Amino acid sequence: MISYKPFQKMLIDKNLKKQEVLKLAGISNATMAKLNTNEYVSLEIIDKICAALNCQPGELLEYIPEKQD
Repeated sequence: MISYKPFQKMLIDKNLKKQEVLKLAGISNATMAKLNTNEYVSLEIIDKICAALNCQPGELLEYIPEKQD
């Protein structure tokens, strides 16, 4: 599973509001909602956020292996 927890932490660390990121990156509220719930977003969106925040994709997301029973 892909988690966007590092992205959430970055916003806190940089003292950025989600609405500011929406404007800087040119993404929609629906896309931000997907990031908040760890849903799929395209690499195009990741690219926009990286350009706006001057960061690398690995700073926005992490891979969490699925638990196998």
